[in-house]
Amino acid sequence: MALTGRTALLAALGALPVGIWAPSWTGILAVNAPLAIACACDFALAAPVRRLRLTRSGDTSVRLGDTADVTLTVTNPSRRLLRAAIRDAWPPSSWQHGTEIAASRHETTVPAGERRRITTRLRPTRRGDRHADRVTIRSYGPLRLFSRQGTHTIPWSVRVLPAFTSRKHLPSKLARLRELDGRTSVLTRGEGTEFDSLREYVPGDDTRSIDWRATARHTTVAVRTWRPERDRHVLLVLDTGRTSAGRVGDAPRLDASMDAALLLAALASRAGDRVDLLAYDRRVRGLVQGRTARETLPSMVNAMASLEPELVETDARGLTATALRTAPRSSLIVLLTTLDTAPVEEGLLPVLPQLTRRHTVVVASVADPHIARMAASRGTTEAVYQAAAAAQAQSERSRTAEQLRRHGVTIVDATPEELAPALADAYLTLKAAGRL
Repeated sequence: MALTGRTALLAALGALPVGIWAPSWTGILAVNAPLAIACACDFALAAPVRRLRLTRSGDTSVRLGDTADVTLTVTNPSRRLLRAAIRDAWPPSSWQHGTEIAASRHETTVPAGERRRITTRLRPTRRGDRHADRVTIRSYGPLRLFSRQGTHTIPWSVRVLPAFTSRKHLPSKLARLRELDGRTSVLTRGEGTEFDSLREYVPGDDTRSIDWRATARHTTVAVRTWRPERDRHVLLVLDTGRTSAGRVGDAPRLDASMDAALLLAALASRAGDRVDLLAYDRRVRGLVQGRTARETLPSMVNAMASLEPELVETDARGLTATALRTAPRSSLIVLLTTLDTAPVEEGLLPVLPQLTRRHTVVVASVADPHIARMAASRGTTEAVYQAAAAAQAQSERSRTAEQLRRHGVTIVDATPEELAPALADAYLTLKAAGRL
């Protein structure tokens, strides 16, 4: 039972004249008795809350930044009309800041023996699973003087998937892939690709592509053309250790790495390659392996949804050993990690030869655009000091990248907005060169 604000106001107004003109218990009862009777009737006519039946339906997954609708069906089995204020509680990250109160509260009227549907629209601000909390219902009488209140627990969860904002780049990357595949232009040439046909030599062709036996049978020099191989293995490795928690703009580095991995996975699976995913810091946090081309992207998106950066130093030896077990044959290993000097020199460089001995390795890292802005700043003493610090950071990052290149590693170092298309271009360049 709950006393409403209206009841309290009426009680105060009723007691005021009694206190002035008739300060006696008889007077108080005479004035407030009708109010008490009205409150008792109002309470008796309010529909019971405990007997209500509630069920949920609606969306079970949503991309970060989009909206999800979860429907709450309220069935009133009593003989009284339900006039209710309902609060459908979810975690605070289920809405943008400042909108949760308006989005989670509803007013409804349910006649006796009927049901009504109430829709709560979620707009999550973080990845992961969002679980519904309690549903609190306040049932009013016709005068809204008294109310009944109770809570129900109706389980439901919505999985918030990565935003995958880089999918807008996929059409242009697929167009370039078709060119490499020989559908719209001359086939590429290179070592390690599938032989397609012979054609006449033109200046600028690689002399290693000359087919001397075919040349001996013709009056012109013949060269071999190659079709990029399919069914290659691509292993995407997400470093979920301490450095992936660093924020660039409004999101952790891990989110930008996942976005780049999704674009590359979509592109490589369209190219006919087999794509696996490994998320690792000191143990395996996520693994997607052996999926068909159609299953690859949905499986990776689902696996990435619950990934969070772990505040531990990544075990480079464990990561390398796990990657080698996941990719036993010659593969393209794309390691999405940091280019910070200490983690690379102390962790990755000592074990890198184990990967490059058998595999083609690409290291992709998220660069902070704020560092570039600091390096260009001038005008004040503070700005000059910031520019010097930024220049030193850029120099160390370039030196680290050069050390990796000496081991035959391809480096992709770009800002969060540019990382995904840059990584896709690096993959296509490797295909065009015949290294895949």
